[in-house]
Amino acid sequence: MSSPADRCRTFHELHRSGCFVIPNPWDAGSARALAQLGFPALATTSSGFAWSTGQSDNHVSLEEALAHFRAVAESVHVPVSGDFEGGFAIEPEGVAANVTRAAGTGLSGLSIEDSTGVPSRPLLELSLAIERVRAARRAIDATGTRVLLTARSEGFIVGRPDLAETIRRLIAYAEAGADCVYAPGIRTRDEISAVVRAVAPKPVNVLAGSDFTTVAELTELGVRRISVGGALARTAWTGFLAAAKEISERGTFTSLGRAIPFAEIDGMFDKSDSSR
Repeated sequence: MSSPADRCRTFHELHRSGCFVIPNPWDAGSARALAQLGFPALATTSSGFAWSTGQSDNHVSLEEALAHFRAVAESVHVPVSGDFEGGFAIEPEGVAANVTRAAGTGLSGLSIEDSTGVPSRPLLELSLAIERVRAARRAIDATGTRVLLTARSEGFIVGRPDLAETIRRLIAYAEAGADCVYAPGIRTRDEISAVVRAVAPKPVNVLAGSDFTTVAELTELGVRRISVGGALARTAWTGFLAAAKEISERGTFTSLGRAIPFAEIDGMFDKSDSSR
């Protein structure tokens, strides 16, 4: 199995040119399945992981998140980036301390958000958000791990879909040391193109959480990285709930008859699996 240092080098190289899809597993099993499908890197999903533990998004603890990162990173040979939400702290010093711990879990990358969770003021003050990115950058550099830092501006998914403000924030985060920038929720060609142009040559991640685009279209727009957030987890929950509701409400089992055969799934986790 490749070393964490090797995976960090690979992850940085993936961001230098072209475009790649970085899908989002929610546990070690889904991570191994995605690695077997040939994806070159993976990213955790805070929502998908939270749902797997019976919690809503943004309610897992720091310790739970760190254990999750380690479990997923150790389950595959490809780079894994961690959805580190807001760094589990507000002040830059706390973000730095937590990022230091996350960088030691075997991750090849991690992301820091600028949302507050407070509907009346959903985004952190820009000056504080910038200092948090700087603190994360310094913490990663101090570890010597070369973990790739992604800075996220959440305006488009927290009720502040202001493109000019989003671009202002992403430029500031790039200047503060982010290796990659990400504005989940931007969807139109004009929005995506504007962000890519504004932060160039920094790589841009775009969230494809629904059927509004294709890999080819985003590649054409200059996007370097495409993630799906909690969409794969939602897809799994869709199938699970549909089958369970059929049994509960109708007393029939037709959905189970359409499931992937046991042997096919069980065989994916054979001890000899080369994705580990």
